[in-house]
Amino acid sequence: MDYAKVLIKKYFEENSFVKPDIDSFNNFIDHELQNIIDENRDIEPTIIPSNIDDFKIRLEKISITKPEITEADGSKRVIYPVEARLRKISYAAPLFIEVSAHINGVQRESFKTQIGSLPIMLKSKYCHLHGMKRQELIDKGEDPDDPGGYFIINGTEKALVKVEDLAANKLLIERDVGGTSEYTGRLFSERGSYKIPHSFEKLKDEIFYISFTRVKRIPVLAIIKALGLLKDEEIMRFIDLPESSEVFINLYEFVDIKTVDDAIDYVAKKVGITQSKEIRVQRMQEILDKYLLPHLGIDEKDRVYKAYNLCKILKKFILVSTEQYAVDDKDHYMNKRLKLSGDLLADLFRVNLKVLIGDLLYNFQRIVKRGKFPSIKVIIRDKLLTQRIYSSMATGTWVGGRKGISQRIERLNFLQTLSHLQRVVSPLSASQENFEARALHSTHLGRLCPSETPEGTNIGLRKNLALLANITDELDEALVIKQLKESGLEVIK
Repeated sequence: MDYAKVLIKKYFEENSFVKPDIDSFNNFIDHELQNIIDENRDIEPTIIPSNIDDFKIRLEKISITKPEITEADGSKRVIYPVEARLRKISYAAPLFIEVSAHINGVQRESFKTQIGSLPIMLKSKYCHLHGMKRQELIDKGEDPDDPGGYFIINGTEKALVKVEDLAANKLLIERDVGGTSEYTGRLFSERGSYKIPHSFEKLKDEIFYISFTRVKRIPVLAIIKALGLLKDEEIMRFIDLPESSEVFINLYEFVDIKTVDDAIDYVAKKVGITQSKEIRVQRMQEILDKYLLPHLGIDEKDRVYKAYNLCKILKKFILVSTEQYAVDDKDHYMNKRLKLSGDLLADLFRVNLKVLIGDLLYNFQRIVKRGKFPSIKVIIRDKLLTQRIYSSMATGTWVGGRKGISQRIERLNFLQTLSHLQRVVSPLSASQENFEARALHSTHLGRLCPSETPEGTNIGLRKNLALLANITDELDEALVIKQLKESGLEVIK
C-alpha cells in the first residue's frame, strides 16, 4: 500500500475536519465561560434599602450539564440530536451559576440557579455523542460519518462560520496616500469586551501623534511623560535609535514638562477636560489606565509598561517612515487571526451576560423603590439569556452588527457539508473593490484552499480551509515567555 495513503488515512482517524472548531468550543465551556463570569463578578446596585450601607451580588462558579429537555409536564430527561431535529427543538444544556448576596460584607444568601440554556456543539465534550463508536451512533439514529461541529437550533442545523480578522494587539504601519500623515500606524488593543483602535501619525510639524477613543491627536511624547517616563535620557534609551534627530525635535517640544502631573494636565487640557486641576488629572489618569493599550493592563502599576511599549511603537514608526523597515502587509496571514465557534460564542455570551446583569439590577432596584427587599432568586430571568442567544444563532446577526455568522448547513451532498464547515469569511464588504484582499497571497499555502471560493461578488472574501489545515489555539503565554528567557530575554524592571 502507498505510504501517502497510509499517512492520510491515519491522519483522519485521529483528526477530523472540524477538530479545531470542537476544540475551540470545549475551551469556551471549560475556561472562557468562567473568565467572563469573573470579569463581571461583583454587581453593585445603586439604589439599596436605607438601613444598609453596602450591598453586592456576587457571581461565583458557573457549571453546565449535558443536553436535556424539559417536557410540558415539567419532567426533565436527556435529549439526543436526532430528537431535536425531528421535534424542531434546540439541542442545548442548562447553564447553572452560584450566586451570593453580601450585606455590609456579610454573606446573606447563597444558592445555585439556572441562568439559561446554551446550545451544545455536536461531537464536542459536552455532547452525548462524544466518544461513541460507529455502531452506537447508528443505534442513536446518527450518521456515523457525520463530522459534527455544528449546533441544532429549533430543529435547524446551524454552523458558525469562521471569521478572519486583523490580529489584535499588533501594530501595523501602512502608507496613507492622500492623508495628512504619509505613514499611519494602527493597533487594535483587545481586553475582554474592550477592543480599542489606536492610530499613530506624524504630521507636518514633525511631531508624532496618537489617537484612541475620545483622545484625538495627542503628542505621543506627552503621553509617555504622563505615564511616568519623565527623563529625556530614559526615553532615548528605550527608543534606542542610532540616528535620533526625529526624537530630539519631539523631546525639545515638551522640555517644559517636568512632572507627571504637569504631563497629565497638559494632555487633559488637549483632550478638553475643563474641571479643576485635581479632577482633571484624576479623570485623565482613568482614561489612560482604562483605554490606552488596555491589553497591557488597566492598573496604575501597568503605566510604565505602556510607556515602554509606546517607545517601542515610536521606534518602529520612525524606522518605517525613514524607509529602513518595510511597511506591514495587511494580507499576510501572520497579521490575521481566525475566530472560531468558541471565540464567537464567547463574544455573544459576554454581551448578553451584561444585558442579564442590567435586567437583574433593574428588577432589584424597582422592588427596592417600593420599600421591599427582594431575594435575588426571584429577580433572575433565565429566559432572557436563552432567548437572546437562540435569536442570534437562529438569525445569524451577531454582536457588533455582523450578519451571516450563523448559517444553515448546506446538505445537498456530503462534500458540500464538509466544505461549509470549513468556511472562512472576511468581514470586508463585498461591494467595495478590495483588490489586495481578494488576491491569493503566498501565505495562504497549506492554510486556505487556493481553488475553492465562490465566483462573483464574494470571490476571495469567502474562502475555505485547506484539507489538512489545523488551527492552533492561542499559545500559552507563560510557556512562550519561559522559552524566550531561556534564549536570553531580559525583563525590564
